[in-house]
Amino acid sequence: METAAPPPPRWDTFAGEYALRPGAQPGVLGQRPVLSDGRLRQLLRGQRGDNVVHRLGSVFSLCAHAHQRVAALALAAAQEQTLDTARPPFALWLETARDHLRSMALDWPHRLPEADVAGPDLHWLRGCPLPLFARQAPTDASAALDQLGQLRAWLEDRILGQSISQWLQACAAPEAFAHWCQAQAERLPPARFLSAWYPLASRLHIPAHGLQVLHQDPMQQKQRLIELAQAMVHQSGFVQHPVWRGQCAENGPWTRLRHSPRQQGVPRSAWWRLSARWLELLALAQAASDASDDPDATGAGGMLSTGALWLAQGQALGWCEMARGLLLHWVQLDASDGVLDYRVLAPTEWNFHPQGALAQAVAALASNDQAPAAMLAAAFDPCVSCTVAT
Repeated sequence: METAAPPPPRWDTFAGEYALRPGAQPGVLGQRPVLSDGRLRQLLRGQRGDNVVHRLGSVFSLCAHAHQRVAALALAAAQEQTLDTARPPFALWLETARDHLRSMALDWPHRLPEADVAGPDLHWLRGCPLPLFARQAPTDASAALDQLGQLRAWLEDRILGQSISQWLQACAAPEAFAHWCQAQAERLPPARFLSAWYPLASRLHIPAHGLQVLHQDPMQQKQRLIELAQAMVHQSGFVQHPVWRGQCAENGPWTRLRHSPRQQGVPRSAWWRLSARWLELLALAQAASDASDDPDATGAGGMLSTGALWLAQGQALGWCEMARGLLLHWVQLDASDGVLDYRVLAPTEWNFHPQGALAQAVAALASNDQAPAAMLAAAFDPCVSCTVAT
């Protein structure tokens, strides 16, 4: 049913925001002004090296580590510097795990109808070796690997009560995970949130069209990245409303390169999307410990893909898989390595596209279905403010 449109989001703010509109068309309304055509070019023009990296970390503060990593990769590739991508990016693994914890601890509580106005309950994080906010992310691989090992020990001792491998064998299947969440709901807030969402999330099925840009075949991946870079540069508004080969695509932990190919267009539950973050948190901690005996093992690097591609003189594309999905930066440098132009394509713009899977699911709800809409916001995990219209 069509409903009256709410007041428009404050698009003149720097960060921007999104609103979910149950029962209305489009089901998602909003955007981020910082991604408007030419905005980053104006902000970064003439800047070089570390200044660009630090400025982008300030602009995209919630996922600063990922933006800074990708910016550094893109700048290096544009200058035709040799990139060492053979070693697994343990610092990226660590900060992605931190992002998942922070989302569960601080964002999920506000997506429930009975949200506690006093603030989220953080007692379950007692003893966690990863503070939700770190003053500085470790750049040394061994330090990041050590913290991930500590994370695994904390998860196994304080959260799971068994090894991660044992837990995954027993509880990774959707219904088994839901039963575990129900059993742990009283003591563990994330399990309580998931248990509360499960009845809705397991019934709400949305056709899945995952973003398939990265590929195991390097040549196919290069071709797709070039195609995407051309769209970022030549299509006005593309980075705010992206489509992949004529279709809106989802971008999240469930669309990782390491996952086996998913049949496109098959309905997948919201529970499948929600549980992906919890499962990846465990997978990151387990993989890091498994890799600690051989940090140079090439197979371990497949957890989160990251890299850069030289495109033309002074021009390159950098990327990494981070907590919310695949992040890409495109840069064009001048003859003195100053920024001529810059574009960012982030996961939120894929997932909150006004014709995307989330928007269609929200539009199909009844106008008073705020609870399912809030649950969907948690599943698709925006990196800016997201409210549900009432």
